[in-house]
Amino acid sequence: MEQRVTLVTLGVSDYGRAKAFYEALGWSPALEVDETAFFQGNGIILALWGREKLGPDLERHRLGSQRPFAR
Repeated sequence: MEQRVTLVTLGVSDYGRAKAFYEALGWSPALEVDETAFFQGNGIILALWGREKLGPDLERHRLGSQRPFAR
């Protein structure tokens, strides 16, 4: 089975600044909804989200309180 990445999500501390950075590179959002931007590239989508929006989805805990990938 061929593995590939088609979506990368970046949690950013300053959404406006991050979006402006990618726009300065010549990218334009294929979709922008509620301060979330999706940039489509050659077979990949880059999504920018504010960190505060991603926190609840990631069930963020205090640093060191849980290590989900530790063995």
